[in-house]
Amino acid sequence: MAKTFMQMVGEARAEVGSISAEEAQQQLQQNPDTLIVDVREPSGIAETGAIPGAKNVPLGMLPIKADQELPEEMRDPDLQDRSRPVITTCALGGQAALAAKTLKDMGFTNVHILEGGFKGWTDAGLPTERRDS
Repeated sequence: MAKTFMQMVGEARAEVGSISAEEAQQQLQQNPDTLIVDVREPSGIAETGAIPGAKNVPLGMLPIKADQELPEEMRDPDLQDRSRPVITTCALGGQAALAAKTLKDMGFTNVHILEGGFKGWTDAGLPTERRDS
């Protein structure tokens, strides 16, 4: 049976834990090795800004960048340590859920979804940075 986007998001959220914006900020302060992965397209980030220090890896490229068997030039070195704490985000959280499940399926052991995505971050009054596309 075919699944909708929202069904896939629901399944991902059931498998991967979420973290509030405040909890994410606290984790970043306590463990600077925590990686925020923003899976929006660069144009979306250019429009709204980003969480300071977040790595932009569009959702479609994430499985390639996080792979450990593809040629090294295709991978992202920040996505090779499967034990590294990772928090995924997007605009509202749906794509971040799919990204987190993808990483979990690829063997990442410490992945969380940012509740509400970038909007949840800004609604909490946390800092952002502007980026050009």
